[in-house]
Amino acid sequence: MSLHTSVLVKESLSFLNLAPGMTVVDGTLGGGGHTRLLAELVGPTGKVIAIDRDPSAIERGAKELANLPIRFAQANFCNLPEVLDAVEVESIDGMLLDVGISSDQLADRERGFSFDSEGPLDLRFDPTEGEPAWRLINRLRPETLADLIYEFGEERHSRRIARRIAQARERQPIESAREFAKLVVSAIPRQATNKKRIHPATRTFQALRIAVNEELKSLQIALERIPDRLKPGGRLVVISFHSLEDRLVKTAFRSPQIWNCLTKSPVEAAADEVAMNRRSRSARLRAAEKI
Repeated sequence: MSLHTSVLVKESLSFLNLAPGMTVVDGTLGGGGHTRLLAELVGPTGKVIAIDRDPSAIERGAKELANLPIRFAQANFCNLPEVLDAVEVESIDGMLLDVGISSDQLADRERGFSFDSEGPLDLRFDPTEGEPAWRLINRLRPETLADLIYEFGEERHSRRIARRIAQARERQPIESAREFAKLVVSAIPRQATNKKRIHPATRTFQALRIAVNEELKSLQIALERIPDRLKPGGRLVVISFHSLEDRLVKTAFRSPQIWNCLTKSPVEAAADEVAMNRRSRSARLRAAEKI
């Protein structure tokens, strides 16, 4: 059973403006919270296509949502046209992308998403695709690693962290998530860690996760390809958790020949939602309607 709590639920459903009989895509199935509500809105005459790169999310969703009008596909959401062709759907009425990490992935102690996981520092959404993070940190030059942590994690102590990684891996390869988190914390000045509201290793883990999954590249490709399969008047809603992701969405929605942007500024979670679900505090929602 999923541990994940979906964010900005009312807001995302409101912007999608769905009706019975419509066809909608959830590009990030995750724990299935959004997906279930989408299926209830389009009803038995409608269709939901649920996509996720994580095979465990697809397997769980197929069991927990089996009684609803949902088709499941293990794929990257940037491959939307290929997914739609496979299920013989020409065009869609709406699409939702929640591009954050799920609580179920954090709870999976074998994949290293959690700071206290004794499992390998993997961080891949699809464990069969690409290079695990532990291999990345053991092979990259310190300068390259520092640039990666700074660019994708916006971590101001990236050079100190990269130097500490280089020193540690000379003794033995770094493998576990817990070991790596402790290493990152040890590289950050104590006064800086005391000021942070988040775990000191958060930005570094985030940077590595974005890198190994090529998340920004996938989002950029998706934003370019989605309009071709969205009906005129169809809507795209994107929930992001990182300033670089939000910037990509903001830039894409500025194309007046493609989109009528419905959100002049990003929609954020209300105080009561943040109090109940801390993950929602960094969520930013943008929505647009295809011209």
